[in-house]
Amino acid sequence: MNFKIIVGGLMAAAMVAGPAKADKLDDIIASGTLRCAVVLDFPPMGSRDENNEPIGFDVDYCNDLAKALGVEAEIVETPFPDRIPALVSGRADVGVASTSDTLERAKTAGFTIPYFAFTNVVLTRDGTEIDGYESLKGRTVGSVAGTYEAIALEEDIKKWGEGGSFRPYQSQADVFLALSQGQIDATVVTSTVASSIVESGRYEGLTIGGDAPYLPDYVSLITLRSEYGLLNYLDLFINQQVRTGRYAELYDKWVGSEAPDLTVNKVYR
Repeated sequence: MNFKIIVGGLMAAAMVAGPAKADKLDDIIASGTLRCAVVLDFPPMGSRDENNEPIGFDVDYCNDLAKALGVEAEIVETPFPDRIPALVSGRADVGVASTSDTLERAKTAGFTIPYFAFTNVVLTRDGTEIDGYESLKGRTVGSVAGTYEAIALEEDIKKWGEGGSFRPYQSQADVFLALSQGQIDATVVTSTVASSIVESGRYEGLTIGGDAPYLPDYVSLITLRSEYGLLNYLDLFINQQVRTGRYAELYDKWVGSEAPDLTVNKVYR
């Protein structure tokens, strides 16, 4: 076979295929910066210190990821409803933002294996006489629109009837403020956040009113669903955070107890 014909054919095929396109992982490394969407009104996962600097588990996790990549971390403050839009619009590369791994969200964003697991409690106010999840029947409750706990809470309020109502909010800070001011009687929030808020005293009179009977809320890092190379890297990063003990170290630092198991029976080993 004619060598010139072979070479010519390969060159023509390359021209048709076009130049190789770098993926998001390459782009991050080349730029020298990793932009992490982080929720900063959700302590101890994300908040600001007395100098207005971002702090929390998710902030440290983003810094660890940037260090592994050999780049600088940039924290992009992102309210809960804007986590996926921040990726789609290009404002952030990765969401390190306590994002529950729902199938509905996975239609838009790519999800990693879990990097954190939450249990949920009822957060209420002194004097409401709410002492458990069943006490929410007939009450006015609220949560951040679209979150795992908001969806479950609204479904139960509708199922119970009895004059109860659900109010959606745009941020966790809005929920806590509404609760402290008596606009709602209770909310459901992760146990880690509830403990942090009660201990901080920032919102006077808040108290934990029992456990919420929800399944553990597994949360993932997120990026654009088409970025398979980056998603593969993120999965490996989470795996290494766990097996090196860094996950347990961060959990002890920000939560102060033994880190929950991220495995799911018959699913994640």
